[in-house]
Parts: sequence; structure tokens; C-alpha cells
Amino acid sequence: MIRFDNVTKRYGNTAAMDGFSWAAERTGIYCLLGRNGAGKTTLMKLAAGHIGPTAGAVFVNGAQVKMFAMPDAAHFVESGAAQFNVKLSALFRYAADVNPSFDLDFALALAKRFKLDLNKRYKHLSFGMKAMASTLIALSSGREILLLDEPVLGFDPVMRKVFYDMLQEAVAAKPKTVIVSTHIIDEIEKVADSLIIIDKGRLVLCCGMAEIDEKAYSVIGPAEPVKAATEGLRVIGETKAGGFLSRYVYDRRVKPSDKYTVSGLGLQEFFIGLVGTEDAL
Repeated sequence: MIRFDNVTKRYGNTAAMDGFSWAAERTGIYCLLGRNGAGKTTLMKLAAGHIGPTAGAVFVNGAQVKMFAMPDAAHFVESGAAQFNVKLSALFRYAADVNPSFDLDFALALAKRFKLDLNKRYKHLSFGMKAMASTLIALSSGREILLLDEPVLGFDPVMRKVFYDMLQEAVAAKPKTVIVSTHIIDEIEKVADSLIIIDKGRLVLCCGMAEIDEKAYSVIGPAEPVKAATEGLRVIGETKAGGFLSRYVYDRRVKPSDKYTVSGLGLQEFFIGLVGTEDAL
């Protein structure tokens, strides 16, 4: 569906993508994580054909993506993107006019669930409601691939919960590939099928969420037993407090013991362990 073959994208002397290779071959919800400036938005723009690579190639459904040959299958929603300043009801109708696969009934139903006032002009909406209008157009587009850049930015907790529910419903009703970038890690963890982590334009990790559940965990206890239990394993971080040690592991599970405690590792702690400290997020 989407394939990056050794893609580099430079802006002057800065490499936003650096020899990046990755493929999304299954439908589902992909969580795209990375620190600020890691290349998340660049990845989405390349897949949508909004920009072209400096080197390498991007393919969607087997066809090479180029700036003047944007893939019809993909719909990209950039954080903070603006829409025509018309009433929302007209905005949805315009979307239906230019896109035969647009599901107007679905868009109107989503607008009702989010309590969007269809008689309001776009510029009169709050920041969060503007983002919601753009996202609803994407969810209703009928496209096989949705690229959502920080879609819940500006949403309150209730809006975010409803959004994630609708995202899962949309994928279940009509299987598609959805890539969602976000900094609200704990929430996307509950709905994502797969995880992509990038750093400095390079792929750090791509796997299913089930693998994270199985292989990411913490070992906590007196320092010496914890060190012995985790010797030879991939330790992605640790903290010390007095004579106690907490190690964060991404590897096979250690054997249970009464000398230490083994517990699951949340996605946020896992991400921080792989790419940096919490202060960098």
C-alpha cells in the first residue's frame, strides 16, 4: 500500500528524512511517533505527493508518487490546515462535488456527534472545531489511505475520546490504512494496531502493538538481582533510587522471581526509552 525505498528529503543542509525505508502492507491504524523535528510531517507529505524526495522513491498501491502525480488513494490532513470560509454544510457539499467517493451522509452524521454547527462559517469555529471539520472530511473521503498529522490538537478530552471511537468505527466499516501522528501517546496506544517510531529522519522501530505488549516491560527491585536478570537483554532505560533499580527492557521476558517485580511498560515510557528523555517531548 505505502512503501518508502531509501528516501532522503533535504531542506538545504538539513535532512528531514535520511535513507528512510519502510512499508505499510496491511490496513489498520498506525501510530506514528517521533520527537519534534523527527520527520513525521515530512513522511506524510511525501506519501501524499505534496513534496518530492531528494533521493529514493515513494510508492502507493504500486505506483510511484510524484508531486504532479499525487495518489488518488491518499488523503492528507496537515495540522492547522485551513478550509474555504463557507458554512460547514456547504463545505461538506463541496467535498462531495469534487470527490465522487465522499460519503456526505457519514460526514453529516459525524458532525452531529461532534455537535458541529453546520450553519457556522469555517473562520467562526474554534481551533479545535476547525481541526475536527478537516478530520471529518478525511474520514468521509472514502480514500484507502488517511494521513492525519496531529488530528486531536486542540481537542478537549471528550472530543478526543469520540474521535478515537469514530476512527476505529470508520476503519472497521471500511478497512483502510490510517497513519496518525500525535504527542498524546497514552490515548493512541488504546486504538492503534501498529507502531512506527522515527528519529532524525530514520526508522527506529516498526511493529504491531501486540509485540510491544509482549516484549516491553520493567524489572524493579534491588540492584544486583535486577542487573543479573536483565544481563544480555536490550535495556532501553533505567532509574535508580537508593539500592533499588528499575530497568526498562525491550526483549524476551525474564523469568518470574521473588527477588524483583516484572510489570508492563506503557507506550510513553517505551518511546522515551528508545529516542530520548521526557524533557525532549
